[in-house]
Amino acid sequence: MMRDPASFLLCLLLLVAPHCTEAAAEDDEPDPKMPCAKWMGGAPGYPGHNGLPGRDGKDGKDGLKGEKGDPGEPGPRGFPGTPGNLGMAGPPGAPGFRGQKGEKGDAAFAQHSAFSVGLTERPPAPNVPIRFSKIFYNEQGHYDTSTGKFLCNVAGTYYFAYHLTVYLQDVKVSLYKNGKAMIFTYDQFQNNNVDQASGSVLLHLSSGDEVWLQVHGNGDNNGLYADNINDSTFMGFLLYPDTDGY
Repeated sequence: MMRDPASFLLCLLLLVAPHCTEAAAEDDEPDPKMPCAKWMGGAPGYPGHNGLPGRDGKDGKDGLKGEKGDPGEPGPRGFPGTPGNLGMAGPPGAPGFRGQKGEKGDAAFAQHSAFSVGLTERPPAPNVPIRFSKIFYNEQGHYDTSTGKFLCNVAGTYYFAYHLTVYLQDVKVSLYKNGKAMIFTYDQFQNNNVDQASGSVLLHLSSGDEVWLQVHGNGDNNGLYADNINDSTFMGFLLYPDTDGY
């Protein structure tokens, strides 16, 4: 057993120093309570973990208004809108100048042919054309009072009609075209009475065709009659002329 105090303290330090160094190496952080850590100095610790994100800061103040930008590209064309309401009628315009009169159209040169005649001689001779000498209308002169015949000058479709007074005798009359009877009309006279006989027909005529009325019978005894209050008439007119292509 050592009795020298200095020697004893040195030995004690030599025994304690290794244990303090080993303990400091094993710990992550030095223990502040251990005297050896203060004396020897501890090893640096490991970096700590990242902390949690902090809270959002407060909104900043509005910045200054920037300059006006360039115009953008035109957008697509929209659908048509609904029609608007009808506007008010405008005032009448100023009267225009009257133009020159135009030339006559084709209708002005349309061809005409018509006649209307009545009986004056009585009784007419049988089996020959009846000569109607009372003229109601014969502007074109196509009916010949001297022969009793209508002469076609304009080819086309014609309408003919007759209305005859019958008195004292029977009457049988025919409408002829170029010597051929086209229709017949017969009226049997009734005693103490005045009868009427009539007929009508449509005919197509060529230029130069002739149409007339003729009484059938023997001698001059027939009932075809006319006086100042009873007429026997014959008429005809062109409905429409022939045209090229028909």
